[in-house]
Amino acid sequence: MKLALILPLALAAFIGAASAEEGDDIREASKAEAETFNARMYAGTPGDKAYACFVRRYDADHLARHPKQKVASMKLLISAELDKEDKELHNSFRLGFKYRHRSGDFDSSGSCNHAVFTKSGDEVRLGCGVDCEGGGIGVALSKDNKSAIVRLERVRVWQNNKPDDEAEHSLTAGADDKIFRLDRTDNSECASLVTDRKELAALRHK
Repeated sequence: MKLALILPLALAAFIGAASAEEGDDIREASKAEAETFNARMYAGTPGDKAYACFVRRYDADHLARHPKQKVASMKLLISAELDKEDKELHNSFRLGFKYRHRSGDFDSSGSCNHAVFTKSGDEVRLGCGVDCEGGGIGVALSKDNKSAIVRLERVRVWQNNKPDDEAEHSLTAGADDKIFRLDRTDNSECASLVTDRKELAALRHK
């Protein structure tokens, strides 16, 4: 699917999720606002390629206090790459997680639109979507930029990197699986989400 089609779909998926969750209207950030958000996301002005890794492993105490939470751990890699044709910075995401009561590694990935603001203006997010009506996630940052706030209603996932119909599932928001706070960490922590050797090498050198 062409990028020109993916980005509007990602935005549409995010708008739907945001409306269902909070009833917020959103507006696209200006170029200056988007650049400010990217600098926050990537801990500095991104060049031709940039990465940001966020991880959370939920301990027994947290899971005991959230008995309905299905996710036991989660990794999020946000990537930016400068398109040589349109000279715009394009963001994408890779999500990896483990279920609490199911074995195996699950993952998802897709494209992200430019930064958007909630109606109240107090939060800026990336709206990220999976191709072909696969749902998506919203990604914001904590005020100190040390954590990513991930919101979801439904996102298509695959088990053990097998993108086929038999291995396809969806992670859907439940009582304790709508919002995840993940901590910023070294990019190497997200290396397991990258399958391309060249990109893996670039990630490890960032």
